[in-house]
Amino acid sequence: MGKVMACLAVGVAVLFLGGASCAAEGAPGPGVVDLSAAVEAAAAAVTPALVRIHVVSADYWSGRETKSEASGSGVIFSPEGYVITNHHVAGNAKQLICTLSTKEEVDAELVGTDPLTDIAVIKLLPDKPRRFPAARFGDSSRLRVGDPVLAMGSPLALSQSVTMGIVSNTALVMPDMFWPLKIEIEGEDVGSVVRWIGHDAQIAPGNSGGPLVNLAGEVVGINEIQFGLGGAIPGNLARKVAEELVKRGKVVRAWLGLEVQPLLQSQAGMKGALVSGAIPGSPAAKAGIRSGDILVSLGGRPVSVEVPEEIPLFNQLVADLPIGKPAEAVVLRHGKRLTLSLVPIEREPVRPKARELPNWGVTARNLSLLTAKELKRDTTDGVQVVGVRPGGPCDEAKPKIVEKDIIVEVNGRAVKGLDDLIAITRELTEGKTERVATPVEFERKAERLLTVVKLGKRPVPEPDREVRKAWLPVATQPLTREMAEALGIPNETGVRVTQVYAGTSAAEAGLQVGDIIVAVDGDRIPASRAEDFEVFPAMIRQYKIGSQVELTVIRGGQRKTIQTTLMKSRPGPREMRRYRDDRFDFTAREVAFTDRVQRRLPEDQPGVLVESVTEGGWAALAHLAVGDLILEVGVRKTPDIESLEKAMQAVADAKPKSVVFHVKRGIHELFVEMRPKWSER
Repeated sequence: MGKVMACLAVGVAVLFLGGASCAAEGAPGPGVVDLSAAVEAAAAAVTPALVRIHVVSADYWSGRETKSEASGSGVIFSPEGYVITNHHVAGNAKQLICTLSTKEEVDAELVGTDPLTDIAVIKLLPDKPRRFPAARFGDSSRLRVGDPVLAMGSPLALSQSVTMGIVSNTALVMPDMFWPLKIEIEGEDVGSVVRWIGHDAQIAPGNSGGPLVNLAGEVVGINEIQFGLGGAIPGNLARKVAEELVKRGKVVRAWLGLEVQPLLQSQAGMKGALVSGAIPGSPAAKAGIRSGDILVSLGGRPVSVEVPEEIPLFNQLVADLPIGKPAEAVVLRHGKRLTLSLVPIEREPVRPKARELPNWGVTARNLSLLTAKELKRDTTDGVQVVGVRPGGPCDEAKPKIVEKDIIVEVNGRAVKGLDDLIAITRELTEGKTERVATPVEFERKAERLLTVVKLGKRPVPEPDREVRKAWLPVATQPLTREMAEALGIPNETGVRVTQVYAGTSAAEAGLQVGDIIVAVDGDRIPASRAEDFEVFPAMIRQYKIGSQVELTVIRGGQRKTIQTTLMKSRPGPREMRRYRDDRFDFTAREVAFTDRVQRRLPEDQPGVLVESVTEGGWAALAHLAVGDLILEVGVRKTPDIESLEKAMQAVADAKPKSVVFHVKRGIHELFVEMRPKWSER
């Protein structure tokens, strides 16, 4: 690190230490040495508290909960193991594993999260109780433009790193020229309450959630964004939010429904904030505040919003008002001074958490007060559809239920929210093996529509049972005209043998790869184009199983006849029994004869074949692959589908922290570990 820090320090020393330079070539001046030492000391103070966070997050799209892996950074801020990071790193975590500075891996859990400030707190869960090295927060309000700062974290999921720069801006906001671009997370406008600390210390994806550190070794910010400059959430705000998350599990804020903007240029010289509007039915609207008012003071504190950089401070002032207690607002209206009384209410999240409803084939969420008002509804009753799974119950209904529809009644019962819908669904489907046709009323814009949804999980399709027919146990390809000419038999038609199945009547009769079969019992085989691949099998199927046939074969330019017995056709992949696991999102089936032939599997090779792995599921995250042969689940062997189904039922009953699949992949064997989240279904 010494050489890197020295190199960085030279550039910074010229800017901040009066142009200090080296006294002799290769010998740093005293200012540079002091800065380098300060950097090393600051980094050393925080490094033991750094963590790299590996997270499995849940997202909701196309009617499914999908899981994805990502990596971010965090810093321990209490000896009990509380870690502060970004909401966009850990706020939707299903699974968290933290790597400490010592390279030790420790599980963690989400304590609380706040999308509005993009702050989350997680807690380390060591095997035995212990205390952790913790970083300390500094006072971010004391930062000044030009102050040296360190960005610490794990960029690109690499080991912990330190980069250095200067504070470029202590009140960074999204410029008006970028409108309508804003930093929005789950419907929350982060820039409405956050003024970022702009700095030029290099950060990259993976640095998110890592600390911005001053040369005293104190955390003064939490890195969040990068667009030319890096942007960190001020440490004072981050610490306040983190402490409340530890205490309550959420951040409680006041809400007035009051929207303001900076004073107009035509209002130069005035003091206050221009009221752009009050949301209908909100405390501000009920108090009589109107669009165009100039808000002079609120809750006994003067208000000043002359530039965009002051809006986050105003919104923080509103959020800190006592909930349920009248707050005095002084406004100027047409030159007259009015005093109004507002009663703040608790602010709700703009977008409540979504859930997957497998029996409906949708993901859905409750309605927030603000969402209901935006939809011009009088109530938050109902459940809003977030996404619909193609081919699922809601997608197959007529009319379909689509994204943004609001389910308000099921089977004649009103739906207040997700808890109601889940309870009603359980009553209707519990113990049922068939889907249940259910009348459902839903809102779409101003209409209230009725449909019938067949509730229930997708049934596993029954195997296609085909009638067993006569079969010559070889694989063939049509003898095209071009092939026939190349082989010196231009006038012949038929098929070329590409494989002879071992241990069958064809092998016993002496058929070989490369044989050209031109006739069956003297009947010519009319196959001369690539698309004629079904001609020969169709001729064979006309015979009875066990029939003796005479094949006319050309081998090495010589014509000969071969007698053989036709066998019963073997079941193909479509006829195999299947098992689908909707929790781990994979499908497996029994091994077919053609699988054994093509994969060269021994007849006595046990196992079931993975047929599909759904993207975003636990199986996909663990890297289970299509074509894997599952040999065991935990300690249970899985030679067939029935044993796999029993093994997975045992897993569902026990709900272990991890599930290990022993699989065969080609010539290799390996263990695939899945770590599901069991709580929400």
